[in-house]
Amino acid sequence: MANILVVDDELGIRELLSEILNDEGHSVDLAENATQARALRANNGYDLVLLDIWMPDTDGVTLLKEWAMGGLLTMPVIMMSGHATIDTAVDATRIGAFSFLEKPITLQKLLKAVEQGLAQGLRPPQPSAATAAPAPQAAPALQPAPPGHAAANGSAEAAPATRADPAPTGHQGFDLDLPLREARDQFEKAYFEFHLAREGGSMTRVAEKTGLERTHLYRKLRQLGVELGRGKRGY
Repeated sequence: MANILVVDDELGIRELLSEILNDEGHSVDLAENATQARALRANNGYDLVLLDIWMPDTDGVTLLKEWAMGGLLTMPVIMMSGHATIDTAVDATRIGAFSFLEKPITLQKLLKAVEQGLAQGLRPPQPSAATAAPAPQAAPALQPAPPGHAAANGSAEAAPATRADPAPTGHQGFDLDLPLREARDQFEKAYFEFHLAREGGSMTRVAEKTGLERTHLYRKLRQLGVELGRGKRGY
């Protein structure tokens, strides 16, 4: 789960991006202008920022430049606009923007850009050859302690890890002594919960797996009462 800041002066776009990113398991903060974005960035660390270019108080390129000059551009920033020129996009990239999305933003382009941006943000900086530290010597292998004996550091041998919340199983029993509609809803709810758990809550992968268009999938899950909260990522 990543912490993402969405900055856009259009309420509909903010809500849509927030809903999609939340369903993907991310934590999302929203800002409707540069003033709110400055305050949020000053008090929070983000893994990614989606930043609109044209805003009423301060445009996104100017805000991006402020962050770069102030040492706050420590995360990938994806610029968004429906009216920006190629020159504007190039300028934003030169300042430090990771990429640019043209509005209206398709779901596939959004998720791909976010995935690539987060992957970029996870890459550790590569030290130069002149400053690279020598590789540490490999530690001598430790002989495993006999069963029932304490380990070399004095602690007991670790028990195998167990999962507190097991994922739904692929084989479940259903009450067939029900009206057809209720039995079908019961099956479909279990079916989607199983695939949501197995795919880590990713609506994109569940849509591909089940063969449903994403909008239809959203509507179906809400109809069945399937929870779309971030907790599904824990399976």
